[in-house]
Amino acid sequence: MRKVLIAIVLSGVFALVFAGPAAAAGRTWNDIVDEMEVVLDESYDRYVAGDAKAAREQVDVAYFGSYEKLGFEKTVMSSISGDRAAAVEYQFSLTKKQMLGAAPAADVRESVDTLVTMLREDATTLDGTQESGIGALLASLLIILREGFEAIIVVGAIVAYLVRSGNKDKVAAVYWGSLIALGASVVLAVLLNRLTQLSGANQEIIEGATMLVAAVMLVYVSNWILSKADTRAWSGYIESKAERSLTTGSVLSLAFVAFLAVFREGAETILFYQALLAQTDGRAGMIWLGIGIGAALLVVVYVLIRLLSIKLPQRPFFIATGVLLSVMALSFIGSGIKELQEGNVVPVTPVPGIGSVDLLGIYPTVETLVPQIVTLVLLVVLFVVQLTGPRRRAQADPLPNEGPTADLDT
Repeated sequence: MRKVLIAIVLSGVFALVFAGPAAAAGRTWNDIVDEMEVVLDESYDRYVAGDAKAAREQVDVAYFGSYEKLGFEKTVMSSISGDRAAAVEYQFSLTKKQMLGAAPAADVRESVDTLVTMLREDATTLDGTQESGIGALLASLLIILREGFEAIIVVGAIVAYLVRSGNKDKVAAVYWGSLIALGASVVLAVLLNRLTQLSGANQEIIEGATMLVAAVMLVYVSNWILSKADTRAWSGYIESKAERSLTTGSVLSLAFVAFLAVFREGAETILFYQALLAQTDGRAGMIWLGIGIGAALLVVVYVLIRLLSIKLPQRPFFIATGVLLSVMALSFIGSGIKELQEGNVVPVTPVPGIGSVDLLGIYPTVETLVPQIVTLVLLVVLFVVQLTGPRRRAQADPLPNEGPTADLDT
């Protein structure tokens, strides 16, 4: 795992050196909001003139060209909160929805003003934070923890499962999947920075599609692990093999999940640090210190996962791992669809009275919540089937010297 973390830092260095600066140093976040406000006002003028499509495109210019590209979004996520960034993104989407829905001009004006107010509040907060080196360190630390935590959880859980199930020799495949993802993230970061046709909405589409594929794989893997939670089921699985070995297809599936977990935010994270370095002139050392501390904390998380995998009995460990990956799948579904909404691929239908919980990928739209609810129901059904099926079979056909109510835990 140490090699993986070293590769993360080296990959970041490579991208930052060769991709070029994302924003001019010395500009404050309020300066950027000034520019965004001009674009958003122009968007409103085009809407009043009767060109709703051009108006929406101008909102996209403000979002993709400034809020995302210059690292505004990621800095808000790291220095304020992920929920706040999600609320601002939602306001961008709501403004575009009103424009395409032929809403009254007064409503669109109010929506644009609300968006500018939110951006101004965040810019003022961030400008105050960045006056000190501590602010730059915290921004850097929080972003690597935020983006790296999910990847470490997924990779750590899979590695712990392989070790616990007697397949330690297959762990290298998972590490290789992670390393390949890091390399792919660097390539994508360079392409997104150099080729404008890949930036903006296309970047959101790539990220969204990656998250949804990862979610499908996580549902599959979590169900497979839960199916082996019962001692009898695991014994039968082992007996069906000549040795404690997974099939090639299973190993590739696990490696692919690790790849997706790392790749899904890798390129965007590299671009974020690039923008952060440009915005915090003279404080690069504090940013790199934040990355180093964050990487060390991720190592601690990984070690804790490994230790828990050793101490927990088989059944609780397999169940906990399956549930953890299921939760990650639900989070990936919500976040993936949100990315597609930002890329103008999926519509936005507001759900009043529900706030955003960015950490769990919960957002107040029909398009994100309905798939999550459907998947949750599916996961609960699979959970019940996988955990009660073996017990019913054991009661109907107990092993020799084993009563019908024998304890199946180890």
